[in-house]
Amino acid sequence: MCGICGVYGYHADEPVDQHLLTAMQQAILHRGPDDAGAYTEGPLGLGFRRLSIIDVVGGKQPMTNEDESVVLIFNGEIYNYRELQAQLRQRGHTLQTNSDTEVIVHLYEDEGVQCVHSLRGMFGFALWDKRRQRLLLARDRLGIKPLYYTIKNGTLIFGSEIKALLQHPAVQPAMDHSALNLYLGLRFIPAPATLFRDIYALPPGHILICERGTVRIVNYWHLSFETDPSEQRTIQDYTDELEALLQECVAMHLVSDVPFGAFLSGGVDSSTIVAMMSQFLNEPVKTFSVGFTEPWANHSELAYAEIVAQQYQTDHRNIYISPNDIHNLAAEVIWHLDQPIADEATIANYMVSKLASQHVKMVLTGEGGDELFAGYGRYDWEKRGAWVRRLSPAMRAAVMGMLSMLPETRGPKIAWYALSQSDEAMRLRNWFSLFNSDMQAALLEGSMLAALSRKTPTEMFREHLANCDSSDTLSRMLYVDTKMWLPDDLLARGDKTSMAHSLEARVPLLDHKLVEFAARLPSDLKVRQSERKFILKQTSQRCSLKQLCTGKSRASRCR
Repeated sequence: MCGICGVYGYHADEPVDQHLLTAMQQAILHRGPDDAGAYTEGPLGLGFRRLSIIDVVGGKQPMTNEDESVVLIFNGEIYNYRELQAQLRQRGHTLQTNSDTEVIVHLYEDEGVQCVHSLRGMFGFALWDKRRQRLLLARDRLGIKPLYYTIKNGTLIFGSEIKALLQHPAVQPAMDHSALNLYLGLRFIPAPATLFRDIYALPPGHILICERGTVRIVNYWHLSFETDPSEQRTIQDYTDELEALLQECVAMHLVSDVPFGAFLSGGVDSSTIVAMMSQFLNEPVKTFSVGFTEPWANHSELAYAEIVAQQYQTDHRNIYISPNDIHNLAAEVIWHLDQPIADEATIANYMVSKLASQHVKMVLTGEGGDELFAGYGRYDWEKRGAWVRRLSPAMRAAVMGMLSMLPETRGPKIAWYALSQSDEAMRLRNWFSLFNSDMQAALLEGSMLAALSRKTPTEMFREHLANCDSSDTLSRMLYVDTKMWLPDDLLARGDKTSMAHSLEARVPLLDHKLVEFAARLPSDLKVRQSERKFILKQTSQRCSLKQLCTGKSRASRCR
């Protein structure tokens, strides 16, 4: 896990300003305090900050092939790198290190831009092909690792965080009003937009290719939810395969040359990860949880986390959030995020990452379980709520009026308003609304108000829905969440808050093989008789997690 940055003047001959490259590296120092490296060649400059996790001695970057015709800077982890090393040796390659980074260099020699298909992991990297004068940027399939870019006067500027791009004198910070519209409607900003005008997030599962004076972006991964209706399989068959995949993914994510642990919320996702880690390790798993002091103590789930910690005899630590922490940390957290994410879990992520970083350099987390296996309340509401749209408009309005008069009914009001929409994209968009269209119109004026007629959240949903190959309602919701909510809220804040403390966070549930398996599962194995994450809970019970599978966690109730 590291930070990368770079500049490529593909329409220029002037050499890269070394001081500029250093400033860009310094802006992301927190992502890689262990080492730094740079490569320059005429108008190309590649910068790197390293957080050493695998092959601490040999994994220095930038990394090249033997004749230095291929140069790579890489942020992330490749979990199948040992398998790829063996394949490369069979093809005649000589590997100089034991790092996962080197396999990408040699895979590119053999496979070109198609090398991304061989990678199983999380990554954002830049690769320079000297012979072809080609710069390649690539981001992992799910968007676990970030990568941002802008183009100014024939110069491509990129980095793991927006703050690195802002060091370039040609990049002046200005708000993109249409992105503000997306934020107010969704609580996050979906790729490729950012809150900064002309700065873009490379979408998950995409590569950017800059060569011969042109820049093009290519999608290299499609998530299919298409199921085979003729397939005859039992619940036992599915749980057997899921358990095997979970064990494989957790085992692959444990490869590390430094101390590691796990975030433990007490929900079924993180608890399953900890249970499986305990099976593979010969020492107690180091676990970290976050709770709340008064007046929020009743929102704390530490009791659930401590049940799991005791059951698996983990080396467990807690940290508590107080109202003062929210006030004192707000500016610091916002600086690390680069752009706003209206998610109440952000401060919690930040503080538990700080706690973990005092004891380990890497953690496994349970992120992704809700999006893979349908853990949020809106999935159940949507499945059961079609009858709402069969009511007359007057009846729906009357119920909404009654809900508005009741205190503490925000959740039911959102659900009723969303379920009342006959248009699918409008309905899904309303599950996320921070401010509806009327509220935004009242809040904004002038050029900002005009931006409301540009790219809208509903249009974003409509575009993603058009790419989904399933007609099943739940599958379409999960597809959109995997494409928007997961990378641009959960994974974005997870990366920024952990890397703020130089802590690598790995997400075994988002191994793309597991994601593809989950997508093809029949919907009734995800939500069955209002029980969400049905198949994951069935599988987790094999790890003796019955108490957690029958209990409710706040994470599974919200959204």
